[in-house]
Amino acid sequence: MNTAMILAAGLGTRLKELTHDKPKALVEINGKTLLQRTIETLIANGFERIIINVHHFGNQIIEFVKTHQFDAEILISDEQQQLMDTGGGIIQASPLFADTEAVLIHNVDIISDVNLKSHYQHFIQSGDDAWLLTQDRETARKLLFNNENQLIGWKNKNTGQFKWVNNTTENYTERAFSGMHIFKPTLFADFEKKPVSVIDLYLNLAQRKQIISKEIQTNLWFDLGKIEQLEEIKNKI
Repeated sequence: MNTAMILAAGLGTRLKELTHDKPKALVEINGKTLLQRTIETLIANGFERIIINVHHFGNQIIEFVKTHQFDAEILISDEQQQLMDTGGGIIQASPLFADTEAVLIHNVDIISDVNLKSHYQHFIQSGDDAWLLTQDRETARKLLFNNENQLIGWKNKNTGQFKWVNNTTENYTERAFSGMHIFKPTLFADFEKKPVSVIDLYLNLAQRKQIISKEIQTNLWFDLGKIEQLEEIKNKI
């Protein structure tokens, strides 16, 4: 069964007053919530099972799912007792990844026209352990890849901080993470269930697994990170 997970547990603090009484996932753009837009995008790309992790005002998301009918199986991974971060949330949800060849992760605040169905199918055929969908765009934090598009590091251009796989300092290509990635369903199963960044998990895995950059080509990609961006995206969708 084609499986995707929506990361919707974040506090949404950068959206200020918009998330004082609701989760970021239920912020509306042109009358439709980010969560509904993401679910509909995934269904349109052939995903039959969708997992949603919840924390901040989590019961509102649970109620939203109950009161809306979607043409997919919707499951909740509940983090209301402890926010697990982007990696820990995936580890906690791992038991829900049964009966699938791959899992696609989609941040709830990403809006794009990426052909997720095609990437998902090609990933399954590739034999790789994970694909990080990346872009050539400006951002402070960059993933670093070698000539074979294998993950070898991460850097923060503002602070000068680097994190390397195997302490390498070889030549690298910088890519921006798109907020979407695909992996084999058992990839994170052996990690301890605790709050952790998914990028740190991938840097750990890249020592022994094929963690590959796949650059996406898209006419629309938008990360609703700040309240000022709301007006900008309203005119694009």
